[in-house]
Amino acid sequence: MRILVAMSGGVDSSVVAARLQAEGHEVVGATLQLYDARGAAKKGACCAGQDIRDARAVADRLGFPHYVIDAERRFQDSVIERFADAYAAGETPVPCVACNQGVKFTDLLGLAKEIGADAMATGHYVRRIEGPQGAELHRPVDSERDQSWFLFATTRDQLEYLRFPLGDMPDKAAVRAEAEKYGLLVAGKPDSQDLCFVSDGSYVDLVESMHPEMAGAGEIVDVSGNVVGQHEGVMRFTVGQSKRLGNAARLNGERQMVVGVEPASRRVIIGPRAHSFVDTLRVRDVNWLVDAPPEGLACRVQMRAREVPRPAHIIPTPQGALVQLTEPAMPAPGQACVFYDGTRILGGGFICRTESATAA
Repeated sequence: MRILVAMSGGVDSSVVAARLQAEGHEVVGATLQLYDARGAAKKGACCAGQDIRDARAVADRLGFPHYVIDAERRFQDSVIERFADAYAAGETPVPCVACNQGVKFTDLLGLAKEIGADAMATGHYVRRIEGPQGAELHRPVDSERDQSWFLFATTRDQLEYLRFPLGDMPDKAAVRAEAEKYGLLVAGKPDSQDLCFVSDGSYVDLVESMHPEMAGAGEIVDVSGNVVGQHEGVMRFTVGQSKRLGNAARLNGERQMVVGVEPASRRVIIGPRAHSFVDTLRVRDVNWLVDAPPEGLACRVQMRAREVPRPAHIIPTPQGALVQLTEPAMPAPGQACVFYDGTRILGGGFICRTESATAA
């Protein structure tokens, strides 16, 4: 097969390329340029200047062609600006989902088809399994490296074309050992950080530079609107958080948590932790990897990247889906709510608002 490999310049995608070539496939490498390739790479970034050079060095060593796609403007528009806008709207975004769907699985898939590739492979830790109704998306063998939550928006058409060779790897050490076996200089290269476009590891300055109206101190208020404290920046808070509340962390003997954020007024709203959970929420922009049953389905949902999935009942709606939780939780607007059946992803969407509150 002719396979386009999405190469970030890291060890994972480099091993994918080397392995597929060793298996006899015709490999073509491609890297997205998300930053100025002439400048210094940001610490922990991917698809930056040095990363492009590392990807090309791997391609040169193994002897297959390598392309670079200038996606800097598209990345700025579809990922960075949407990230900042989501925070300005009081949400907690997931930029990795936007990146996968906005540039990686759009621009690179387009190139793969242009060059007549039979498939496109990536270094994501997730499994693609052929099922009776077509390709299925599953969690990987290595639960510590699980990236399935970030890939819920992968469409069925994309999944038919995609391949994830690292999904069956036992751990990252095995991947690095394989890189050494193939003589890849990136074998010991550190992993990229979650927010690859933030140079210092903090997103606050970035968002406030794009939305200066959000910068500055503000009030911490209770659910009745009473001012109970001050904070140094609304960007530092998200729904469900209990840190950075200072003296407002406990009021009238009850532990408090963030139940809402109002960026326009720079207000952080808190409420008693024991009474701030919800048992119903709505999700938007739902992507189904199964035929959505009109009557709904029972499954488990994961509402944060490292959260333990919890039982729920999903009811499709014209706007997305209604999620009824068996046990109350405090979801954060803008985060993903992904539906699982065991290891398989059934679909998912973005949390848009909560419904009636209930005691935990």
